[in-house]
Amino acid sequence: MAEQFLTLMADLDDDSQKLMSGWYKELQDAGFKGVQTPGLPFHISLATFPLDEENVAVEEMQRLGSIFSPIPVHISHIGMFAEGRVLFGGPDMNPSGLLQLHDAVKIKSTDERPWTPHVTILIDEPQIVNDSLRTLVKSFHPFMARITRLHLCAFWPTREIASVLLQGKE
Repeated sequence: MAEQFLTLMADLDDDSQKLMSGWYKELQDAGFKGVQTPGLPFHISLATFPLDEENVAVEEMQRLGSIFSPIPVHISHIGMFAEGRVLFGGPDMNPSGLLQLHDAVKIKSTDERPWTPHVTILIDEPQIVNDSLRTLVKSFHPFMARITRLHLCAFWPTREIASVLLQGKE
């Protein structure tokens, strides 16, 4: 399958990666694997763009990295999208943090759905995702994460294009 779109992602810090990887390992140990993209760090997708805007998207990512410093994000709850195929950790909305970063993206996103910030834990068929919830609930607890890096990928297949640390003053 040829690449179809670009996604700008806000990656969580190393400690959050370890914590959420532990949750995913518990799911795997219970037999839940999922069909989500392997190898990507836990992240919050900020926007999607057409493939022909790759250079503009890289410049925008670099601009945002120079403006924003690491952003605290409280992952406070577990959620599931209406279709039942995605299980996620949900962040609280903080107007001076994640929402400000999302709103600062100047390239118009091609995603026609409203933005719902989330950190995907498992993607699979609805019944499998529903069954996995009982396992995740046993170990899930709210925690403070930090967005420390932005990165841009093309999808399907996954191609990592560039990344930048948040090093600004906001």
